[in-house]
Amino acid sequence: MIPPIDSLLKYDSPVLVSVNTEKKSPKSRSLKVSPQKPAMTVPVPPPPRSLSVDSNNQQTEEILNAILPPREWMESTRLWVQQVSSTPCTRMDVVHLQEQLELKLQQRQARETGICPVRRELYSQCFDEIIRQVTINCAEKGLLLSRVRDEIRMTIAAYQTLYESSAAFGMRKALQAEQGKSDMEKRISDLETEKQDLLRLVNEQKAKLEAIEKREMERRQVEEEKHTEEIQYLKRTNQQLKAQLEGIIAPRM
Repeated sequence: MIPPIDSLLKYDSPVLVSVNTEKKSPKSRSLKVSPQKPAMTVPVPPPPRSLSVDSNNQQTEEILNAILPPREWMESTRLWVQQVSSTPCTRMDVVHLQEQLELKLQQRQARETGICPVRRELYSQCFDEIIRQVTINCAEKGLLLSRVRDEIRMTIAAYQTLYESSAAFGMRKALQAEQGKSDMEKRISDLETEKQDLLRLVNEQKAKLEAIEKREMERRQVEEEKHTEEIQYLKRTNQQLKAQLEGIIAPRM
């Protein structure tokens, strides 16, 4: 038989379900099973009980199975079932439970603070054992504690889902930021290249402008010199014509 995982929750001895027995609901304890008997032991018949005690015990067992379902596992072709113990607890059982909790926290090196799955698992097992003990004495208290347990588990699951979604969102944002960073670096590189091209174009245009201004200045100087020569020529021509005119007018007078 494969031994089940050790737990702080107290279970009865495992029983072997017969081959022809179908797997039924966890609430049902009226399975036709063959209990695993220790070697060299003689079964002791239970003391006679009244019908009301049997009915109450059966109801308590059904409530226990509804709150804390039995464990099941397969070995080859055989199905083993281990149900939660319905034995009432004593003060020593509670003290022993506390000692076992402290011991397992040390053995499994659970963290004292922060998020620790190991510590949460052990405290969950301890809480289930407390629910079992309370349910045996008062089924209503056990049902109420089971509602509290389920609400706590739902809250933790919601927080875990929220944490996972926020972590995934942060990871996506980080990847997008990294991708955006590479895109921006490429954009900056392209702009730097474009800037160098534009600076080179500006320098070329400046050189062309200086060449044009120099050429225009030289042309203007040539034009001014030519214009000056024409003016001088026209002045000389005017003087000559004036002198000739005066020479013609003077004898007549």
